[in-house]
Amino acid sequence: MRIKVIVKIIGFLLMIFSFTMLVPLVVAVLYDELATTPFNTAFLVIFLMGLVLWFPVHRCQDELRLRDGFTVVTLFWVVLGISGALPFMLAEHPHMRFTDAVFESVSGLTTTGATVLTGLDELPRAILFYRQQLQWLGGMGIIVLAVAILPMLRVGGMQLYRAETPGPIKDTKLTPRIAETAKALWIIYVGLTVLCALAYWVAGMSTFDAIAHSFSTIATAGYSTHDASMAWFDSTAIEMIAVVFMVLSAFNFSLHFIALKRRSPKPYLQDSEVQAFAAIIAVVGLFVLGHLWVKGADDAVDEDAMESIFQVVSFLTTTGYTTAPYYDWPGFVPMLLIFLSFVGGCGGSTAGGLKVVRVMLIYKQGVREIRRLIHPNAWLPVKIGNRPQEARVIDAVWGFFSLYIVSFVLIMLVMMEAGLDELSAFSGVAACLNNLGPALGEVAGNFKSTGDPVKWVACFAMLLGRLEVFTLLVLFMPEYWRT
Repeated sequence: MRIKVIVKIIGFLLMIFSFTMLVPLVVAVLYDELATTPFNTAFLVIFLMGLVLWFPVHRCQDELRLRDGFTVVTLFWVVLGISGALPFMLAEHPHMRFTDAVFESVSGLTTTGATVLTGLDELPRAILFYRQQLQWLGGMGIIVLAVAILPMLRVGGMQLYRAETPGPIKDTKLTPRIAETAKALWIIYVGLTVLCALAYWVAGMSTFDAIAHSFSTIATAGYSTHDASMAWFDSTAIEMIAVVFMVLSAFNFSLHFIALKRRSPKPYLQDSEVQAFAAIIAVVGLFVLGHLWVKGADDAVDEDAMESIFQVVSFLTTTGYTTAPYYDWPGFVPMLLIFLSFVGGCGGSTAGGLKVVRVMLIYKQGVREIRRLIHPNAWLPVKIGNRPQEARVIDAVWGFFSLYIVSFVLIMLVMMEAGLDELSAFSGVAACLNNLGPALGEVAGNFKSTGDPVKWVACFAMLLGRLEVFTLLVLFMPEYWRT
């Protein structure tokens, strides 16, 4: 373990993060609010923390190894979650306890969208903007942004990129140099954010709301500046725009890069993962709509149709926006929506969940085993598109799935021991581990009423989901620390 280079990078990344405090500070000044002190103080504290860590070892030239990358990523997300809580604790409104502030910060940075806050409509705009900004930074991963700058530190960026980038396919670089790959991803990310904000603004949102919601939409995160979420706007146009950009953000960002490079939509149309993703939206959306009609949940057919497709897309992409009290919908629809979040978006997107490509591989592997019973001597490859997948890829997916299930069960049991009922614990773990946000039962609206142990366990689940299980759990392996 190369401690000096790890400390050097953590310090440098903290200094970068400290400057993000200046943006909500500007918002506070623009809206003539008194909420400037929390961000001034947070900026100075976080910057000095980073400087204290970085300066003593800034001359260290050791090369970063892959295992060191896992440590950097995990430590940074933990440190970032705690550091990001400072403005919430320092603000007069809301003035949050340490546990609640860390929960809100971790939920934002992991793009989960679960909250302990109520009365959002009365909060200072600087605080509201800060919540949205946390999600936007966490969406693509602030470390991927930093990878574009890390060459200045003379440390390898690929190790951080592999450890941080969400999705099962981490070794595919869009450009020959990893720093250029990080820049390409962020240019696309920023471009989608700008287009989304403009679309929201044209559809009727205020400038503030348009920018704030574009942050959480592109990050597939779900925080809103209003308690009623997207229902506050009561606009079909805004909901349609949200659906479009939630879907785009749940696509593999490599596809966006390739489509832009070729100036053609064919990469989307030819991608088998996108096809499966679209099929899930269509089938489940129609199923939910039909169920609502049969059960007579609402007499307005058009409204039912929009709400059905919106909630299906919101839960599948793990964004977590709501336009209706989904938890009061009849039958098993609320639970179906929760199960959708297990699938999640495409690999290499900002969405959470297992990812569509993993679900496809698990399904096709299961079908292959059934066919092997019929044809035991046949060679039956598992294909994604027309490409046979290597055995190590399938093994990795099954390893991920097994650890995911074991982690889910253990965290659920701990939450039940901490006081949640079965439904609240199950949906609460799903909401956190899948980085979804909305849940059912006691935590359907927020986690405010839960005890501190539940909130800390939820924070662990959010980090575990955001870091794709392996990145965090590898640190618990004795072999990791032996050499």
